[in-house]
Amino acid sequence: MRTVLILGAGFGGLELATRLSDSPADDMRVVVIDRSDSFTFGFAKLDILFRDLSPATARVPYSRFTHPRVEFRQEEVTEIDPKNRRVRTDHAVYDPDILVVALGADYDLGATPGFAEDGYEYYSIEGALRLRERLARFDGGAVVLAVLGVPFKCPPAPYEGAMLLHETLARRGVRSRTDMRFFTPMEAPIPVSADTSAAIVEALAGRGIAYAPGRPVHGLDPAGHMALTATGDVPYDLFIGIPKHRAPTVVAASGLTDGGTDGWIAVDPHTLETPYPGVYALGDCADAPVPRAGVFAEDAAGTVAAGIEARLHGLAPPERYRGRGTCHIEFGGGLVGKVEADFLSGPAPVAPFTAPSAELAREKAAAAEGRLRRWFTG
Repeated sequence: MRTVLILGAGFGGLELATRLSDSPADDMRVVVIDRSDSFTFGFAKLDILFRDLSPATARVPYSRFTHPRVEFRQEEVTEIDPKNRRVRTDHAVYDPDILVVALGADYDLGATPGFAEDGYEYYSIEGALRLRERLARFDGGAVVLAVLGVPFKCPPAPYEGAMLLHETLARRGVRSRTDMRFFTPMEAPIPVSADTSAAIVEALAGRGIAYAPGRPVHGLDPAGHMALTATGDVPYDLFIGIPKHRAPTVVAASGLTDGGTDGWIAVDPHTLETPYPGVYALGDCADAPVPRAGVFAEDAAGTVAAGIEARLHGLAPPERYRGRGTCHIEFGGGLVGKVEADFLSGPAPVAPFTAPSAELAREKAAAAEGRLRRWFTG
């Protein structure tokens, strides 16, 4: 039996293991390692923050991740040696025939001075719960929302958070005495799609949220409650930031990021193989030419699955990564928009936008349910 070891059980890891379990090859064994005991959709954190969803309800236990030839192990990865394809965890040592690194991205709150002391985030479950408690006590004032670094997971999520915060404050009757401002180092919300960006900018303006593109916040002054920018300091009563992202420490220490952009794993954009033979990387930790989002990791899993099967049988990779994904965007009021991006199939990326509707809200829910049925049992 030849072993494929997958590090990480997010969108990419789950989809890859599921595809490999369906492989006609009868000599393949798949081991998936993740430090967590459960999976949570990224968008569920907005439900935890704004709709009082409990984290327990949002979590899907990995005990339900049962597929033929696939073993799940809850372990912490402590060392990756890509040259020798050796992985150490807090429980064992692995020497797989194929290694796939899909460990995602970590949040570096300390990378923005003052943010850990005086800011809030909702990209983690713990952060969403903490912000939910703060919002319950919020009675109006100046709110500053900011993207603190690029790249970051799920490009629409910061704008979804702003629009849902507006809706929540309006429902509580405190929006009229709240000033909301949004800062980002990016020149457009979704650079690949002018229509999507225009719809988001228009939605922010219609909700009275001041939008400042190309104006990064580089730090906070906790004592004075000021957001620091190159063109002046901005006072706030509540600061909500999308934290800077970085590759997990164990990935950075492995040498896999050598040659990658800004500390991410260097990969062949067509195959997602690293410079080390038999070692692949996909998802948020990989330096692929696509945004960080689960849908792109899911698409990458198809390419990697085909590449692994070809490699184990001495064949050429049968397909090139196309960088495709559909992102649903919450606009509030039960309405959801959609952008369908294709980054690598043609000579230039394309990303048409579909306006928000209740029908797309149902489509988003159905897509999530379909993934759960595909990945999990019970």
